[in-house]
Order: sequence, then C-alpha cells, then structure tokens
Amino acid sequence: MQSIPYPQVKETLYTEQLPNGLTVYILPKPGFQKTYATFSTKYGSIDNHFRVEGQPEQKVPDGIAHFLEHKMFEEPTGDIFSVFAAQGASANAFTSFDRTAYLFSATSQIRENLTTLIDFVQNPYFTDENVEKEKGIIGQEINMYADNPDWRSYFGLIETMYHVHPVHIDIAGTIASIGQITKDMLYECYHTFYHPTNMCLFIVGGVEPEEIMELVRSNQASKTFKPQGDIHRLFAQEPPTVKQPRKTTKLPVSVPKCLFGCKEPEQPLRGRDMLRRELGMKVLLDALLSPSSAIYQKLYDDELISDNFGSEYNISEQYAFSVLGGDTKDPEQLIARIQEEIDKVKTKGLNREDFERSKKKKIGAFLRQLNSPEAIANEFTKYRFKDADLFDVLPVYEELTLEEINGLLSSHFDWNQMAASIVQSEEK
Repeated sequence: MQSIPYPQVKETLYTEQLPNGLTVYILPKPGFQKTYATFSTKYGSIDNHFRVEGQPEQKVPDGIAHFLEHKMFEEPTGDIFSVFAAQGASANAFTSFDRTAYLFSATSQIRENLTTLIDFVQNPYFTDENVEKEKGIIGQEINMYADNPDWRSYFGLIETMYHVHPVHIDIAGTIASIGQITKDMLYECYHTFYHPTNMCLFIVGGVEPEEIMELVRSNQASKTFKPQGDIHRLFAQEPPTVKQPRKTTKLPVSVPKCLFGCKEPEQPLRGRDMLRRELGMKVLLDALLSPSSAIYQKLYDDELISDNFGSEYNISEQYAFSVLGGDTKDPEQLIARIQEEIDKVKTKGLNREDFERSKKKKIGAFLRQLNSPEAIANEFTKYRFKDADLFDVLPVYEELTLEEINGLLSSHFDWNQMAASIVQSEEK
C-alpha cells in the first residue's frame, strides 16, 4: 500500500492496485464520526458505442447505464437498501455523463457496510421479468422529468449545442430506447464496464487504512474475474458549430426560464491540463457573473434576473460548454445584455481585483470542501477518471494568472458558438 502525503492541506492518501486491477483509495480523517464510501465505474450515459479489445463492436440503447444502475440494487434475496438500513447506513447511487457511482455513509458497522457495498455491486442479478418491470418504473421517471422546467431547459440547451455527441441525450434515455433493453444487454454492459480494471473504490472518514485495505484485499481475493482488454469508446465526429442557436419549449411556468452558453470545439485535454482549464473557467465565471459581480448587480437591479441566476462549466475529452441563466421575465433581453456586458469586459480585460477576489473565494470553498467526506469522495472519483487529482486543485488555483483568465475570456465567449434554451408558458 502506497501513502501519498499532501502537506499543503495536511492530508495523506493511501492507495493500492489489487491483482485483479481494482484501484482502492483510503483517506483517513481522524476524529470524524462519519465514513463515506463510493464504488465507481468509468461508465456513463455517453458510453453507448464501444469495443473491447479482441471483441466485436457494440452499440447499445440510450439510457442503459442509468437502467443498469437501477437494477444493481435488486438481489435474489430482496432490495439491498434494506440491508444497508439494518446496518445503520444510508445508501444511494447516481449516473452521470461519464461515470456511475454506488455509495453509502455511516457512523458504525463500517466493515459490514463496506462489504455489502462491494459484494452487491459485484453480484448482478437480472431476469427477463425484473428488466421488464423496471422499464415501467424508469418510464415514469422519464415522463416526470419531461414535465420539469429546469431539467427541460438544461437538456434543451445541450440538445441545441450538440449534433451527434451522446452528451445531448438525456441520461435516462427515452421511452423508446429503454424499451429495447434486454437482460443480455445489461449483462454485456455490466461485464464490460464493471470489471475491476475500470473501477475504483474510495473510502474517506474515521477509518484505519491498513485494516480497511486488508478487508478489501481479502474480499477481492475470494472472487474470480476474467481478464479483459482495453475498452475503446467510439464517438462520431462532432461538428465544431452549435446544432441550432435557439430552442423554445412550452410548459406551464409563471416566469420563463432561460439557459444559454458557449460550446467549445473539441479539445483533447486530460489530467492536469483539463483540471487547469476547468478551474480557470470557474474563476472567470465567478468574477463575471457571481452575485458579487458588477454585471450581476446591474441585471438584478433591472429585474432581469432573480437570485436563482447561476453559471457552470462542464469539460471532458470530447466536449466542453458553459451554462448561464435562470428565471427571467425577458429571455432575449437577458441574453443581449449579458453579451453586451461581457464584450465590454473583453475589450479592456478582467479587473485584477475581481480576479484575485474570485480566486481566493474558490480556494476557500475548496478548503471547506475538505471537511465534507461526501464532497471529497464524489469530487475525487470525478477527477480520478479524468486522470486528474483532487489534491492538485489548490496548487492549480494558486498558479492561475490574470493573463490566463483573460485568455479564456477571449476564447470561450465566441457568440457564434452560443446556443440558448428557453422554457416559457403556452400563452407567451
């Protein structure tokens, strides 16, 4: 077992790659009562076309990663949630564009809960009957989100940006796509993406590293996994332009919702380079549009935005885009005003005082995050699957320069690359 000290944040990470390929990370937090664990696979909604080395190419229905996540909680003996509850733990799972994570938090019976987590994720149980039953359950979930204005505005924006990349497809898929899912497809995807070589286990909290690592070693040594070649994820070539500049959705809302942002052409960044761009964009968006910014205050005073206005930036190897907006009485005026105000800043460059304030703010938020086992675990695996390190966040923030942020300001906000998604009521 290797120990990796991070003296700047007074943390030590313990890690080991087991003989079957599973990588285990343990971050002890002396004095913490809660322990939080995630068992994650690098497999998300965008991974619908792939080939494993030495095997034929596979194309599977949209939404299958999310469907698989749902089915993993069903065991021959019943629902696994009841087992965690009996052991005093709270369990959950989620599927994103590029990963699926299973997790629990508990203050006692950590060994029992960790064993339960590992064992149920490594013991799939699919039948024709339970797969068909799940289609109805997930179909209801899809219909529920179809009526959710926030969800429709968010995915509506991604749909306007991307022509062919599967990031524009709802994580749950569609009623039609999940209708094509079979038990055999689920097992095929499971054995491809839930192989130990494609997964990582992360445990953080009041634990003793060697004791926990020995538990995991023993657990994995009792199981057999067939060797597997590399997974090649296959994506069609995405055009650099946005698919369409505007998308309007009609839903019963009292105030229109407007999200817009800029799509970046594909940039094959990984590891620390990707992390640096993400953190730089976070500082930039905070300096431009956070509640403490001049632009935000002007828009708020003019009643064009409310306190739910926000911004974010998403980046992976194949896609990168910003999202700005919220509720507004006049979507088109809001878009025009923000373009105008950002262009003014682009002309003269971001103010150094605003840059330094936003950078310090982001550093402070990261340091507070290190007191949350949930935040640490979820952020660690997010970055790990992108070959980046959560504990590089602080030094990268400190390295960022005003010149670098102004470069991002000029390159990212290309209005030819902008798309907008508006949700408004029928009568508007």
